[in-house]
Amino acid sequence: MDNEFEDPEIDFGDVDIDQEEFAGYADNYSEEDFWDKLFKYAVKISRTLLEQALILFYALQDPNVPAWAKASILPALGYFIFPIDVIPDVIPVVGFTDDASVIAGVIALLNAYLSPVTRKKAQAKIEEFLG
Repeated sequence: MDNEFEDPEIDFGDVDIDQEEFAGYADNYSEEDFWDKLFKYAVKISRTLLEQALILFYALQDPNVPAWAKASILPALGYFIFPIDVIPDVIPVVGFTDDASVIAGVIALLNAYLSPVTRKKAQAKIEEFLG
């Protein structure tokens, strides 16, 4: 029996990245690099991107999130961490727009699996970062 969620297509908006290339970014993910990036850029990236990245991070740890969904989270967070992507993060103002598009696409795909507890953990961490 085929599962309609085995290989979901993610809409990345204006970011030109295909599904196969996207999957390759999973190799760039590590929890340590994720936290390093957040601490380094927390005040430079939008609050929305910060919250969505944290939602995906906490969803990755949630045992109720299906494996196929976690397989979409890993490359999104790997893309976020990777410094050389479609729009390099060092470019002021627009450097994180591609990261935001990728993360927003995965959030939209997984919205039904993102629990209120996961969202509250993300919001609490933002308050800890930004006050």
